[in-house]
Amino acid sequence: MIEPADDKRPASKLYLISPLDVGGAFPDRLARALDAGKVAAFQFRVKGIDDHAAALLAEPLQRICDDREVAFIVNDSIGLAKRLGADGVHLGQEDGDVADARERLGRDAQIGVTCHASRHLAMEAGEAGADYVAFGAFFETTTKQTEHRAELETLTWWQAVFEIPCVAIGGITPANCAPLVQAGADFLAVSGAVWNGEEAAAVRAFHEAIAAARA
Repeated sequence: MIEPADDKRPASKLYLISPLDVGGAFPDRLARALDAGKVAAFQFRVKGIDDHAAALLAEPLQRICDDREVAFIVNDSIGLAKRLGADGVHLGQEDGDVADARERLGRDAQIGVTCHASRHLAMEAGEAGADYVAFGAFFETTTKQTEHRAELETLTWWQAVFEIPCVAIGGITPANCAPLVQAGADFLAVSGAVWNGEEAAAVRAFHEAIAAARA
Protein backbone atom coordinates (compact mmCIF):
# COMPACT_ATOMS: atom_id res chain seq x y z
CA MET A 1 0.00 0.00 0.00
CA ILE A 2 1.30 3.43 -0.91
CA GLU A 3 1.20 5.63 2.16
CA PRO A 4 2.76 8.97 3.07
CA ALA A 5 6.23 8.85 4.54
CA ASP A 6 6.79 10.08 8.08
CA ASP A 7 9.74 11.74 9.76
CA LYS A 8 10.97 8.50 11.32
CA ARG A 9 12.14 6.98 8.03
CA PRO A 10 13.56 8.25 4.75
CA ALA A 11 11.05 10.52 3.08
CA SER A 12 11.37 8.89 -0.33
CA LYS A 13 10.62 5.31 -1.30
CA LEU A 14 11.20 3.55 -4.58
CA TYR A 15 8.42 3.13 -7.10
CA LEU A 16 9.68 0.98 -9.98
CA ILE A 17 8.20 1.35 -13.44
CA SER A 18 8.61 -1.52 -15.85
CA PRO A 19 10.35 -1.30 -19.20
CA LEU A 20 8.08 -1.86 -22.18
CA ASP A 21 9.53 -5.34 -22.72
CA VAL A 22 8.61 -7.47 -19.72
CA GLY A 23 8.86 -10.86 -21.40
CA GLY A 24 11.71 -13.34 -21.44
CA ALA A 25 13.92 -13.11 -18.39
CA PHE A 26 12.28 -9.97 -17.01
CA PRO A 27 10.45 -11.76 -14.16
CA ASP A 28 13.82 -12.90 -12.82
CA ARG A 29 15.14 -9.35 -13.10
CA LEU A 30 12.14 -8.01 -11.21
CA ALA A 31 12.64 -10.54 -8.43
CA ARG A 32 16.31 -9.57 -8.12
CA ALA A 33 15.42 -5.88 -7.98
CA LEU A 34 12.79 -6.35 -5.30
CA ASP A 35 15.08 -8.57 -3.25
CA ALA A 36 17.86 -5.97 -3.32
CA GLY A 37 16.03 -3.42 -1.17
CA LYS A 38 12.64 -2.13 -0.13
CA VAL A 39 10.39 -1.12 -3.00
CA ALA A 40 6.96 0.37 -2.33
CA ALA A 41 5.33 -0.22 -5.69
CA PHE A 42 5.85 -1.63 -9.16
CA GLN A 43 4.03 -0.19 -12.16
CA PHE A 44 3.25 -2.53 -15.04
CA ARG A 45 3.62 -0.44 -18.20
CA VAL A 46 3.27 -2.04 -21.63
CA LYS A 47 2.06 -0.53 -24.89
CA GLY A 48 0.50 -1.70 -28.12
CA ILE A 49 -0.91 -5.07 -27.00
CA ASP A 50 -4.42 -6.17 -26.05
CA ASP A 51 -5.54 -6.89 -22.52
CA HIS A 52 -5.31 -10.66 -22.93
CA ALA A 53 -1.67 -10.54 -23.97
CA ALA A 54 -0.94 -7.94 -21.30
CA ALA A 55 -2.55 -10.10 -18.64
CA LEU A 56 -0.37 -13.08 -19.58
CA LEU A 57 2.73 -10.92 -19.19
CA ALA A 58 1.48 -9.36 -15.96
CA GLU A 59 0.54 -12.50 -14.05
CA PRO A 60 4.04 -13.73 -13.12
CA LEU A 61 5.14 -10.19 -12.27
CA GLN A 62 2.10 -9.69 -10.07
CA ARG A 63 2.88 -12.90 -8.17
CA ILE A 64 6.45 -11.72 -7.59
CA CYS A 65 5.16 -8.43 -6.21
CA ASP A 66 2.49 -10.07 -4.07
CA ASP A 67 5.04 -12.44 -2.54
CA ARG A 68 7.12 -9.42 -1.47
CA GLU A 69 4.24 -7.17 -0.42
CA VAL A 70 4.98 -4.69 -3.20
CA ALA A 71 1.96 -2.83 -4.59
CA PHE A 72 1.24 -3.85 -8.19
CA ILE A 73 -0.02 -0.85 -10.16
CA VAL A 74 -1.25 -0.99 -13.75
CA ASN A 75 -0.40 1.92 -16.05
CA ASP A 76 -3.19 3.61 -18.01
CA SER A 77 -5.81 0.85 -18.11
CA ILE A 78 -8.59 0.70 -15.54
CA GLY A 79 -9.98 -2.35 -17.34
CA LEU A 80 -6.71 -4.28 -17.12
CA ALA A 81 -6.28 -3.31 -13.48
CA LYS A 82 -9.73 -4.69 -12.72
CA ARG A 83 -9.11 -7.86 -14.73
CA LEU A 84 -5.91 -8.55 -12.82
CA GLY A 85 -7.23 -7.57 -9.42
CA ALA A 86 -4.27 -5.19 -9.25
CA ASP A 87 -3.58 -3.03 -6.24
CA GLY A 88 -4.26 0.05 -8.29
CA VAL A 89 -3.98 2.02 -11.49
CA HIS A 90 -1.92 4.99 -12.61
CA LEU A 91 -3.80 7.36 -14.90
CA GLY A 92 -2.40 9.82 -17.39
CA GLN A 93 -4.44 12.90 -18.20
CA GLU A 94 -6.09 11.07 -21.12
CA ASP A 95 -6.61 7.67 -19.46
CA GLY A 96 -9.89 8.11 -17.63
CA ASP A 97 -10.86 9.80 -14.41
CA VAL A 98 -10.44 9.05 -10.74
CA ALA A 99 -14.17 8.68 -10.07
CA ASP A 100 -14.56 6.01 -12.74
CA ALA A 101 -11.48 4.16 -11.50
CA ARG A 102 -12.77 4.28 -7.93
CA GLU A 103 -16.16 2.96 -8.93
CA ARG A 104 -14.70 0.09 -10.95
CA LEU A 105 -11.76 -0.84 -8.74
CA GLY A 106 -13.16 -0.20 -5.28
CA ARG A 107 -12.34 1.99 -2.34
CA ASP A 108 -9.11 0.16 -1.47
CA ALA A 109 -7.50 0.61 -4.90
CA GLN A 110 -4.50 2.88 -5.16
CA ILE A 111 -5.22 5.50 -7.83
CA GLY A 112 -2.45 7.76 -9.02
CA VAL A 113 -2.60 10.59 -11.51
CA THR A 114 0.06 12.14 -13.74
CA CYS A 115 0.04 15.88 -13.14
CA HIS A 116 3.13 16.90 -15.14
CA ALA A 117 4.30 20.24 -13.74
CA SER A 118 0.81 21.51 -12.94
CA ARG A 119 -0.25 22.42 -9.43
CA HIS A 120 -3.78 22.89 -10.75
CA LEU A 121 -3.99 19.36 -12.15
CA ALA A 122 -2.62 17.98 -8.91
CA MET A 123 -5.20 19.83 -6.83
CA GLU A 124 -7.95 18.59 -9.13
CA ALA A 125 -6.71 15.02 -8.78
CA GLY A 126 -6.58 15.32 -5.01
CA GLU A 127 -10.08 16.74 -4.84
CA ALA A 128 -11.31 13.89 -7.05
CA GLY A 129 -9.96 11.34 -4.57
CA ALA A 130 -6.59 10.31 -6.00
CA ASP A 131 -4.31 8.45 -3.60
CA TYR A 132 -1.18 10.07 -4.99
CA VAL A 133 -0.12 12.60 -7.60
CA ALA A 134 2.94 12.36 -9.85
CA PHE A 135 5.01 15.36 -10.92
CA GLY A 136 7.62 15.36 -13.66
CA ALA A 137 9.70 15.10 -15.63
CA PHE A 138 12.41 16.50 -13.38
CA PHE A 139 15.32 15.47 -15.61
CA GLU A 140 15.92 14.38 -19.18
CA THR A 141 14.59 10.88 -19.76
CA THR A 142 14.68 8.36 -22.59
CA THR A 143 11.88 6.21 -21.15
CA LYS A 144 9.14 8.30 -22.73
CA GLN A 145 8.70 11.59 -24.53
CA THR A 146 8.06 14.46 -22.13
CA GLU A 147 6.72 17.93 -22.78
CA HIS A 148 6.77 19.17 -19.22
CA ARG A 149 9.58 19.97 -16.80
CA ALA A 150 8.68 20.10 -13.12
CA GLU A 151 10.47 22.19 -10.50
CA LEU A 152 11.64 21.20 -7.05
CA GLU A 153 9.51 23.96 -5.57
CA THR A 154 6.39 22.08 -6.68
CA LEU A 155 7.27 19.18 -4.38
CA THR A 156 7.99 21.48 -1.46
CA TRP A 157 4.75 23.38 -2.00
CA TRP A 158 2.73 20.17 -2.25
CA GLN A 159 4.16 18.79 0.97
CA ALA A 160 3.43 22.02 2.82
CA VAL A 161 -0.20 22.15 1.74
CA PHE A 162 -1.47 18.60 1.13
CA GLU A 163 -1.33 15.23 2.87
CA ILE A 164 -1.71 13.15 -0.30
CA PRO A 165 1.66 11.61 -1.25
CA CYS A 166 3.56 12.93 -4.24
CA VAL A 167 5.69 11.00 -6.69
CA ALA A 168 8.64 12.46 -8.58
CA ILE A 169 9.29 11.00 -12.02
CA GLY A 170 11.50 11.55 -15.03
CA GLY A 171 15.18 10.77 -15.51
CA ILE A 172 15.83 10.07 -11.83
CA THR A 173 19.10 8.30 -10.96
CA PRO A 174 21.03 7.62 -7.76
CA ALA A 175 23.34 10.48 -8.74
CA ASN A 176 20.64 13.14 -9.10
CA CYS A 177 17.88 12.09 -6.69
CA ALA A 178 19.11 13.91 -3.56
CA PRO A 179 17.37 17.25 -4.32
CA LEU A 180 14.07 15.42 -4.86
CA VAL A 181 14.42 13.62 -1.54
CA GLN A 182 15.22 16.87 0.22
CA ALA A 183 12.37 18.71 -1.51
CA GLY A 184 9.87 16.21 -0.13
CA ALA A 185 9.10 13.57 -2.77
CA ASP A 186 7.35 10.71 -1.00
CA PHE A 187 8.26 8.36 -3.83
CA LEU A 188 10.85 8.28 -6.59
CA ALA A 189 9.47 6.67 -9.75
CA VAL A 190 12.37 5.11 -11.62
CA SER A 191 12.72 2.95 -14.70
CA GLY A 192 15.73 3.31 -16.98
CA ALA A 193 18.12 3.89 -14.07
CA VAL A 194 17.25 0.39 -12.85
CA TRP A 195 16.51 -1.65 -15.98
CA ASN A 196 19.23 -0.24 -18.26
CA GLY A 197 21.91 -1.79 -16.07
CA GLU A 198 22.25 -4.29 -13.25
CA GLU A 199 18.94 -3.97 -11.44
CA ALA A 200 19.94 -5.16 -7.96
CA ALA A 201 22.95 -2.86 -7.85
CA ALA A 202 20.79 0.05 -8.98
CA VAL A 203 18.22 -0.52 -6.24
CA ARG A 204 20.97 -0.67 -3.64
CA ALA A 205 22.50 2.52 -5.04
CA PHE A 206 19.16 4.31 -4.79
CA HIS A 207 18.77 3.31 -1.15
CA GLU A 208 22.27 4.55 -0.37
CA ALA A 209 21.61 7.85 -2.16
CA ILE A 210 18.29 8.37 -0.38
CA ALA A 211 19.85 7.70 3.02
CA ALA A 212 22.72 10.06 2.28
CA ALA A 213 20.31 12.81 1.20
CA ARG A 214 18.46 12.51 4.51
CA ALA A 215 21.61 12.44 6.69
